[in-house]
Amino acid sequence: MAATSLGPTPSRRDVLAQRIRLLAAATITYNVIEASVAITAGTLASSTALIGFGLDSVIEVSSATAVAWQFSATDHAVREAREQRTLRIIAISFFALAAYVTLDAVRALTGTAEAERSIPGIVLAALSLAVMPFLSAAQRKAGRELGSASAVADSKQTLLCTYLSAVLLAGLILNATLNWSWADPIAALVIAAIAVKEGRDAWQGKGCCAPSSAAAAPKAGAQADACGCRPGCDCC
Repeated sequence: MAATSLGPTPSRRDVLAQRIRLLAAATITYNVIEASVAITAGTLASSTALIGFGLDSVIEVSSATAVAWQFSATDHAVREAREQRTLRIIAISFFALAAYVTLDAVRALTGTAEAERSIPGIVLAALSLAVMPFLSAAQRKAGRELGSASAVADSKQTLLCTYLSAVLLAGLILNATLNWSWADPIAALVIAAIAVKEGRDAWQGKGCCAPSSAAAAPKAGAQADACGCRPGCDCC
């Protein structure tokens, strides 16, 4: 029987860890700028959706910062020891995002907030919609190869930002052209539900659990899934 691979070599792990650190730094930098622009534009236009998008960027910064902290350790064993705490921080970030988006959507649906047209908001949402999918894909690829559930969870946080960008862009355009102020909060409620699911998965440690050198070999009879992950993981 052929020997089962237990993950990347130590040198490859170091390369992947460095890549994840760089991606986390890029995520933090972009989202700090995004939050500043969105909150400012949202305040000027009285747009709760834009302000909520800016706060989502703040939450994304906290998630990426947690991952950066985890991978700031040069020793692989230390990084793995920090994994669970990092996942908890990411999960809480998802829950906080879901709570705010839900409250913001309900407030918009009850008609207590009526936003004005915001061209800067439309430009920002379109830019984020173009940038975030590539950043999320790069995070997910590195996290899966390394077998880091926290890196994959952070990629899902970035992907959720992509969905929010699409929702925000549609809402701002419909509000600016057709005065359909209800379109954005309805879609936002769907995003909030997705955030709760992803937060629950992160809290439970689900994600890419590809075997690493520190992980034990699969028990007898256990089968990896189509992506090579250990049983009970959700990485495809």
